Amino acid sequence: MPTIVTIGKIKIQIYADDHNPPHFHVLSGDDEALVSIQDLQIFRGRLRRRDFDTAIEWARAHREELEHEWNRLNA
Repeated sequence: MPTIVTIGKIKIQIYADDHNPPHFHVLSGDDEALVSIQDLQIFRGRLRRRDFDTAIEWARAHREELEHEWNRLNA
């Protein structure tokens, strides 16, 4: 489960051989959420609003990288 980036206490990860839809995991303290790469919406789990906003700000700027890593790890 490669960590794509760590922003403070927030980790963004993409797991190999994971299920669809293409997504990334956001881990922050005791919270974890799965976020769709397509629409950047949480479809499972929960995050504090501040952590969600931080993760989504990064994801918007790095969506191509997220898509590339998803495709590389989930061929």
